[in-house]
Amino acid sequence: MTIDELKLKEILALNIRVARTRRQLTQETLAEMAGISVKHVTKIENAQVNTSIYFIYRIAKALDVKIDELVTEYKKL
Repeated sequence: MTIDELKLKEILALNIRVARTRRQLTQETLAEMAGISVKHVTKIENAQVNTSIYFIYRIAKALDVKIDELVTEYKKL
C-alpha cells in the first residue's frame, strides 16, 4: 500500500465519521440507511479496508453529501 492510498483511506474515514456524527447517526443507523453491514462501515471509518466506489456512493447518498466531499481533504460537511 502506498502512502497516497493510506492517506485517501484516512481522509475517507475521517470525512464519513465527521458527516455521520454531525447528523447524530450511529454506525448502525448509517449502515442501515446505506444498505451495507455495520462491520464494513466500522472498517471504513477506521481506514482498515479499501472499499468500492459503490459503497462510497451509498454512504454519500445516506449522508446526503457528494462523493467528492468524502474523498477530499477534510472540510466542513
